[in-house]
Amino acid sequence: MMAKAAGSADGTGAGPLAGLKVIEMAGLGPVPLAGLLLAEMGAEVLRIERKSKTQPFLQVPPEFDLDRHGREILKIDLKHSEGAELLLRLADKADVLIEGFRPGVMERLGAGPEKVLARNPALVYGRMTGFGQDGPLADRAGHDLTYLAYSGVLHAIGPKDGKPVPPLNLVADYGGGTMFLIAGILAALFERSRSGKGQVVDAAMIDGASMLAAPFFSFLATGFWRDSRGSNLLDSGAPFYDTYETSDGRHVAVACLEPQFFAEFARLLPLEERFAKAQYDQSLWGEMRDAIAARLKQKSRDEWATLFKETDACVAPVLSLTEAPLHPHNRARKTHIAADRLTRPAPAPRFSRTPGIVSGEARPAASLERYGIDREETERLAASGVIGE
Repeated sequence: MMAKAAGSADGTGAGPLAGLKVIEMAGLGPVPLAGLLLAEMGAEVLRIERKSKTQPFLQVPPEFDLDRHGREILKIDLKHSEGAELLLRLADKADVLIEGFRPGVMERLGAGPEKVLARNPALVYGRMTGFGQDGPLADRAGHDLTYLAYSGVLHAIGPKDGKPVPPLNLVADYGGGTMFLIAGILAALFERSRSGKGQVVDAAMIDGASMLAAPFFSFLATGFWRDSRGSNLLDSGAPFYDTYETSDGRHVAVACLEPQFFAEFARLLPLEERFAKAQYDQSLWGEMRDAIAARLKQKSRDEWATLFKETDACVAPVLSLTEAPLHPHNRARKTHIAADRLTRPAPAPRFSRTPGIVSGEARPAASLERYGIDREETERLAASGVIGE
């Protein structure tokens, strides 16, 4: 089922995490995406931003800023003693806290896990870093590409005769970071339902990216995988698992790994009989690749997409980010949604009984009463400059 609009009054769109209170310490990359996913699964996410005159690294118009959508925003002067104490008081009433600072930063702010869990033993404290909370590189700066380089994954991505290719920042930041942070949080919440106790989740992008590559370490150990780029079944080494340019300068993706799918591909392309009968004869792969490339260059991307549309040949047009929301399957599934001027992916995954929420623009924290802070005190904190207006 599709997600309900934010603010659905009938209660059916509350999401599976309805009632869960999450504090998100503002940052970039994997933690904001985790905040968005948790919010769209129904959690009440309060994003804490530093009260500062410094302009943010990226300034995105509010209607497009998915790093803030679905949250209430509270700006706190964390250098002020009352600001630091306020953060602790908010954490006292929260179920989850997520942060993405380098090791030691939250401790210097006076809100490290030892102090926070002593006050709220049931809290799940999610820590997201590149290298983890310990180890020789723990204090080093880095980005997705840095962690991929150390994990061995980057070495495996790219053409045989070319350099390693950055796969956007999807693998370490969002796959190895966001998704493992959320998995850890949900596992800790499940365990808490039995023990009543919270715990620290140490999610590191280098760990998550490495774990995503677990099958390839298995293949490497058994000799099914060569530790060189573009030489294997799934890294463009096989001619039937690669992308090819078409006559209009665009591309199609060919992914017919199984013999029955390759046979369909070879029949429709068509491909010479000697290739069609010898899919896994690697001595023919060079010639086979050239033959496939030459044939696919004879028609446009969309002509090939039409030819293969009703088949199991596993051939797909390589769509741009602009084109993807317009594809008939994505439209039928409502995989993307239009929210004001923003076209974006719909909340995922989908739930049959407690559908998620399509988040709207971030809004100021209208009330902190659910965290035990009444309106009068909130106004006093604002007047004294501890929190933003």
